[in-house]
Amino acid sequence: MGWGTAGNIITTNLDSGTDSPALARADLKSALDEITAIINGRGSANGVASLDANTLVPASQLPDEINSSTGQNLTLDPATGKVSVEEVLNLKPQTVAQLNARTDILAGDIAFCSNGDAGTPCFAVAVAPDSSGVIQWYKVQLTTTISSS
Repeated sequence: MGWGTAGNIITTNLDSGTDSPALARADLKSALDEITAIINGRGSANGVASLDANTLVPASQLPDEINSSTGQNLTLDPATGKVSVEEVLNLKPQTVAQLNARTDILAGDIAFCSNGDAGTPCFAVAVAPDSSGVIQWYKVQLTTTISSS
């Protein structure tokens, strides 16, 4: 069931004291059908998300992917100033050439570079502009595998 449509509510036979109740009946029924669509549209496709007991949108109603529709960066801006990712963060590997070709680098950016440590993978961190005013990528070497012991 979709969301209600305002264009389906007609008040022609409802806006004057001299309007015929018999003619108004169909308009009232149509308006009540739209209210029913709004009620039934909660938590359904083309409807509106519902809220759980904690006034949060249930995870089942959230998308698996979020894309910016304006061509701008997607910004997460929590009131705490900290974003927490549970378990694993996956960064799409970029080559040195791809990272250096970017025109949107800001100090503090972090990337996974597939060939930035003499041809081997490393993390890359963008650091504040150097004396020439250029923001540079710096490698964070991956030297030893982790073990459980």
